[in-house]
Amino acid sequence: MKAIKYLLAGTFAAIVSVPSMAQDVQPQVDAIAKVIKANKSNLAAVEDQVKDFVKENKKSAEALAGLGRAYMEVKDTASAREYANMAIERGKDDKGKALAFILLGDLAAISSNEGGSAASLYNQAIHFDPTNPTGYIKYAAVYRKVDPEGAVAKLEELRKIDPTYPVDAESAHFFYTANKFDKAVEYYGKVDLNQLKDNYLTEYATAELLLANSKNSLKVSLFGVGKNPRNAAMNRITFYNYTDLKDYKNALKYADALFNNSDSAKISARDYQYYGYALMGDSAYDKAIEEFKKALEMDADLNDVRKQISDAYLSMNDFTNGLAYYEEYLSKVETPSVPDLDGLARLYAQHAASIDSLNEEKINTLKKADEVYAKIAADSPSNKLYATMMRARMNSQLDPESTQGLAKPYYEEYIQLAQTEHPDNPKLLIEPYSYLGYYYIVKEDNAQAKAYFEKVKEIDPTNATANQALGVLQ
Repeated sequence: MKAIKYLLAGTFAAIVSVPSMAQDVQPQVDAIAKVIKANKSNLAAVEDQVKDFVKENKKSAEALAGLGRAYMEVKDTASAREYANMAIERGKDDKGKALAFILLGDLAAISSNEGGSAASLYNQAIHFDPTNPTGYIKYAAVYRKVDPEGAVAKLEELRKIDPTYPVDAESAHFFYTANKFDKAVEYYGKVDLNQLKDNYLTEYATAELLLANSKNSLKVSLFGVGKNPRNAAMNRITFYNYTDLKDYKNALKYADALFNNSDSAKISARDYQYYGYALMGDSAYDKAIEEFKKALEMDADLNDVRKQISDAYLSMNDFTNGLAYYEEYLSKVETPSVPDLDGLARLYAQHAASIDSLNEEKINTLKKADEVYAKIAADSPSNKLYATMMRARMNSQLDPESTQGLAKPYYEEYIQLAQTEHPDNPKLLIEPYSYLGYYYIVKEDNAQAKAYFEKVKEIDPTNATANQALGVLQ
């Protein structure tokens, strides 16, 4: 009986112990991880169970690394590091050691100052298990922003190990997150659109848009919209693309899709601004102004929107509001550029041109334009020639009969500047010579008038004004 008892006991022990040694350790890891997670606020309560787990798996690097991972997930990094190191020191399985090095790399990567250390640990993981793609992927992820080329090179190593891994798509993503959009579109362009995840499609379309490749971006965004018509990101990019391509009918169609038929759309100030662009292109100026103003309400720092509101008002010949918004725009520019100032002067000139009689309003508007051109001439020597000509023209309009000769000093200064700066372009002198010729006719100084019109004819023998004046002055 005793022999039979021990025989049965031995058989039972074999039944229990063989599966324990041979079975996959993952179920055990999952079980202990579940216990740790359930007691994360009181980890001391699981110490005995953890000790039993370690005792049973003391030579399994995979199990010990899994235990360390469980502690990392409840933010006990000290215990996570302890069991990762234990896995490396005691473990007999290289694949498990690779998991331990990956865990240590993740712990290092938590600190932004340990990127190099993390990469080194991921390289160790690759050494112990070259077939595990995680080491390659995590190494690349660590360096994707500081060294995207190096990250992509590591993924190219992975391509040799696992040809099915989407190296091109991931490489494109790395370049995108590093703001290297040209490289991002290069790599995304290697991938079948059907193989790209939705967020990668969005990155691809966005990168093309930021590179001003609106046609390419539109191709991708329309594909995305085709997959999911309610995708806010794709509706937005399609809307922007059509606006940039000046296809305003389609732009407004996708603006409506973004604002009214997209899931979880977070409307931004830039969306309202683009809506204003599209409405401007469709000549819906009143509605454009409404959308531009919404953009400013959301983000008062979008100063260029003030200029666009000005353009919309001017398109309706509302110079009062157009000038008011342009002046507000300039007031928020620390150092207005010459084009900014020129834009203001041109608005004054356009406003003056819309007024038929030389009344007080027109006179004041022309004087404001003259003041702006005077500032350009004083502040920007390279633009003095242009500004002086414009001052001559503004003053000529203030003195349409040339009786006061208000434009005379500016045309004379312009002649000197043109002869100095552009001696090989005498055609620049036709306008000032013509004005001075007319001015001297008004002053009844025919000799001077004739001299100027002869200069015009010398430059342009067919000039009708000069020939007519000289015919009278003979």
